[in-house]
Amino acid sequence: MATMQVDVVAPEERLFSGEATEVYARSLDGEIGILPGHQPILLALAPGSAVRVRDTGGSEHRYDVGGGFLEFKDNRLTVLADESGEAGDAGQP
Repeated sequence: MATMQVDVVAPEERLFSGEATEVYARSLDGEIGILPGHQPILLALAPGSAVRVRDTGGSEHRYDVGGGFLEFKDNRLTVLADESGEAGDAGQP
């Protein structure tokens, strides 16, 4: 299974740091999915957006980031969030 290093960082705390298989976010241009080996990209996240991370165990984590930036380069994804908050599992109401 291919993985990538993912770090989701907010001003007050690190929300997630570890290996993941998928990440989904909403940029100013629309929804994007990032998988290991994706081409390098730098995006501004949409205001009021969330980031979903699927870890190597198959669990999905959802973080309300409020906006910020996402960068993927050299199989490492970094989200610099404007706000912090874990919304719980994306499959939960």
